[in-house]
Amino acid sequence: RREQARLRAAVLARDTEPWQEEPSLAGLRRVGGVDLSYPTGDETRACASLVVLSFPELQVLYEDCRMVTVSTPYVAGFLAFREVPVLVEAVQRLQQEEPALQPQVLLVDGNGLLHPRGFGVACHLGVLTGLPCIGVAKNLLHVDGLVKDELHREQIRSLRREGDTFPLTGSSGRVLGMVSLGVLRSSKNSSRPLYISVGHKVCLETAVRIVRSCCRYRIPEPIRQVRQHRSR
Repeated sequence: RREQARLRAAVLARDTEPWQEEPSLAGLRRVGGVDLSYPTGDETRACASLVVLSFPELQVLYEDCRMVTVSTPYVAGFLAFREVPVLVEAVQRLQQEEPALQPQVLLVDGNGLLHPRGFGVACHLGVLTGLPCIGVAKNLLHVDGLVKDELHREQIRSLRREGDTFPLTGSSGRVLGMVSLGVLRSSKNSSRPLYISVGHKVCLETAVRIVRSCCRYRIPEPIRQVRQHRSR
């Protein structure tokens, strides 16, 4: 907890890069996606994946997927201590092998400030790499009074158009993230939203703009490509 609190103090929940100030995100050329997945029945081995795409074309520029040993046990609320070290190694390999392809922002399959102590995987990875990071989750993490109750489901049903959003405001009054409706592939009445939260070096409004700009389908392309690469 002390280490988590120490690192949490370094999180910058604001825009820090010139390209973030442009409504069209002019100057953003490379976006990355990271993920860690485990083979069925084996929690000691995982596939650590990093993909870098061009922006706004969203064409794959770089792929790195390799099996790694994960020795730190899972503890609720401290998942980052288990997963982030191998993701940092993936970023460092990229920086050494293809420094010109370093992403300007990373989309993380997980949460950022939307976390029991305000320091999810996206925050942890951002602080350790120094890169802007955004948490993109498919399910709501129940923190600060946030629950997937009937009111929450009604708010989701109120999202009608691609890109519609509503804020996730906890019992404390703090806005912890944003619920966003991505690209609808099937029925226009279907609503399977994304839960977007700040990781590091980006404000929530910009984080939502970036995620929207990266969506060709429900899942933003950097994370979708990570999964596709992993399955090959």
